[in-house]
Amino acid sequence: MNSTIHAHVPYLRLFENMEYILRERINPEIYFSSEALDTFTHERLSTSARLLRDAGLATTIHAAFMDLNPGALDATIRDATRKRFEQVFQAAEILKPRIIVVHPGLDEVRHGNERKPWLENSIRFWRDFLPRATDIGCTIAVENIFEKEPSSLRDLLEAIDDPALRHCFDVGHWNMFASTGLEEWFTEMGSHMAEIHLHDNHGQTDEHLPLGEGQINFDLLFNLVRRFAPEAVWTIEAHSNERLERALENIKKYL
Repeated sequence: MNSTIHAHVPYLRLFENMEYILRERINPEIYFSSEALDTFTHERLSTSARLLRDAGLATTIHAAFMDLNPGALDATIRDATRKRFEQVFQAAEILKPRIIVVHPGLDEVRHGNERKPWLENSIRFWRDFLPRATDIGCTIAVENIFEKEPSSLRDLLEAIDDPALRHCFDVGHWNMFASTGLEEWFTEMGSHMAEIHLHDNHGQTDEHLPLGEGQINFDLLFNLVRRFAPEAVWTIEAHSNERLERALENIKKYL
């Protein structure tokens, strides 16, 4: 497997799939749900980290996101989000990931008139975690979710202006929610991209299909990646081994 390609693996399924991961040489993007953060142990995670390192495999982390918001207007929600990210960084100190992918928490429907305070809260939140990311040697990458266009993400990255905080471009979310074209998004955000999330859909639901099985133009996407973000990590977000295998077959034409 190309060393720049990772694949989504929930932490709660990591150990049971370790033989498959090692055999197929899959660089995992380990997803820590809230349940995973409450149940992982230093000993077991250290064992997984050692197995992956001994096999020469790299890791990334996808942080918990359900109900969390680093820029929340409610301080209690920010405190809960901070607690979860403290746990994420405890895991990161063991795994030494290349990247930690995070959700920004902005929803234009709910926060449309409160974007400025959301941004100010987000800036303070991420500035507290960036020194820890730098110490670990990893990058925090903020993923697009509901964004119709990238200005809120750009404003956050430019306000902090730290190479340890960058962008994870999720093409499936872009296809569902964005009104900005691929070329325009890459022109504005390509230089900030540390990671690309790869999955397909038909524009209505987050199907997480293997690339090439929905309606996204991956020929255009990969041309833009090579032009604007040639060093970005590619992560396949398939939610079953069967879909992962189809995605790995479909991506060969772009390697």
